[in-house]
Amino acid sequence: MKSLEFMFVNAKDIEKMNLTNEEIMKAVEDSLLAQGNGQVVIEPREHLIPNPEFQGHFNILRGYVEPLNVAGVKVVGDYVNNYKIGLPSELALVTLYDPRTGMPLAIVDCTEITNMRTGALTALGAKYLARKDCKVLGHLGSRGTAWWNVVLLDSIFDFEEIRVNSRRPESMNDFAQRLSDHLGKPVKAVENSEECLKGADIMVEATRLIEPQALLKTEWVTPGTFVVPYGTISAVEFSLTDVMDKMVVDDWGQCKGGKFGSLRRHVDAGKLSAETLHAELGEIVSGKKVGRENDEERILFWHRGLSLNDIALGHLIWEKAKNLGLGTMIEYR
Repeated sequence: MKSLEFMFVNAKDIEKMNLTNEEIMKAVEDSLLAQGNGQVVIEPREHLIPNPEFQGHFNILRGYVEPLNVAGVKVVGDYVNNYKIGLPSELALVTLYDPRTGMPLAIVDCTEITNMRTGALTALGAKYLARKDCKVLGHLGSRGTAWWNVVLLDSIFDFEEIRVNSRRPESMNDFAQRLSDHLGKPVKAVENSEECLKGADIMVEATRLIEPQALLKTEWVTPGTFVVPYGTISAVEFSLTDVMDKMVVDDWGQCKGGKFGSLRRHVDAGKLSAETLHAELGEIVSGKKVGRENDEERILFWHRGLSLNDIALGHLIWEKAKNLGLGTMIEYR
């Protein structure tokens, strides 16, 4: 039997690639297009909670993307208190496989991929569902995914005003300063969620709550607003879905199951259901359903994060690693 190898791509390899905003967005958008065209398999995400006292859990995401000819499994640890020991709140790996033989192709550091694909999904949601003239962004949360939310959204809208707020002032202020330096425009760190969100054209809730707390008030959602709540623990009011003209998700199968998610309570109560759901984003990307139809619509986009998006970015990085001579080959057997 011939020797078998696969590639390991670490965080330093990915950093050397200098992935562009356009590359990140295209990879994720292509995976949404494949989803909308029925060229994927998405398995329900699973959760592993080793011990509730650790205040964290693992998510296991699985999928297959036919146009890329690759299957993948991502395991991501989500630990809210990791900052206390100098670790990211989310640490992840994605393993890519040949779907015809089961042969491992690559193991890719997925920590930054998780951040990138989440930001890309938020931005692509806005591309199809927000007003074209959005000028003000309000963003709750400064965790890892928050950076790419703001950077990729701004790459589309070039906001006149960006406001951020989060629970810990030290991380919030650092986040705002790094964004200001990167974007070349002021990013305001504000005192509370009302100052952050009220009057914003796009509201993003990406908090790291331990227990539910209504930080995004329904009354602030005025006609034309685009709202993206995706924290693990709910930070919205129960009435939020009542004012929406359209509700869109990344994958209904992922959103209607599991114990976590910003709108978990709304699903359980039937406020968000197969009947009240307007579309999955992939259906809009593929042209099967319409996105925003007028400037007065209040539209909500809830994304849980899809294996397809992780696999698409993992595949992009694996291909770039091969082309650039990066990554480490590991003897498998």
